[in-house]
Amino acid sequence: MRFIILPSTWIYLWSLVKMLSVITQRSPLLAKIRILGAVSVRAAHSHGDHDAVPYYTKPVYYDHRTMPLPEIPYRETLSSQDTALKEKEKGPWKQLSLEDKITLYHMKFNQTYADMNKPTKEWKTVFGAVFFFFGLTGLIVWWQKLHVFPPLPHTLQDDWKAMQVRRMLDMRVGPIEGFSSKWDYEKNDWKK
Repeated sequence: MRFIILPSTWIYLWSLVKMLSVITQRSPLLAKIRILGAVSVRAAHSHGDHDAVPYYTKPVYYDHRTMPLPEIPYRETLSSQDTALKEKEKGPWKQLSLEDKITLYHMKFNQTYADMNKPTKEWKTVFGAVFFFFGLTGLIVWWQKLHVFPPLPHTLQDDWKAMQVRRMLDMRVGPIEGFSSKWDYEKNDWKK
């Protein structure tokens, strides 16, 4: 279903917008509380005392196997020991010990690929939650069977089904290819 907006409706809406903007320009109260006017637009787009860049546009560090080089290093603020180690890094790497190399690595990255590929135990939590909800669902179904659903009708009891089968055989229902064709009337038993 498509709605059609007539040109007269557009004209009405445009005049309403113009009227509201005129009201806000003329009304000191609405301008003071920054409703419906140019002042509110300027207030909404000004940065004031806040940082000029929103926090969600700044780069964020995260470890992921598909992104081997994060946008920023893991540690941005370095201690005096770390800055001395960074100066030492500019020289020959043979002079660095294994601990220094590991420390330099962890300044740039939080986890190694071995740490990222290490299996977690999250599957236990998932299976636990799934089995918990299966159990809860089973309890709800059991409770409904006891207290919500009516008892089964008498036509689903075994003796009633046996009487119904006997009546169908006596009426010879489907004698050629149907139900009665599988019954041997001479032996009074099912055909083998």
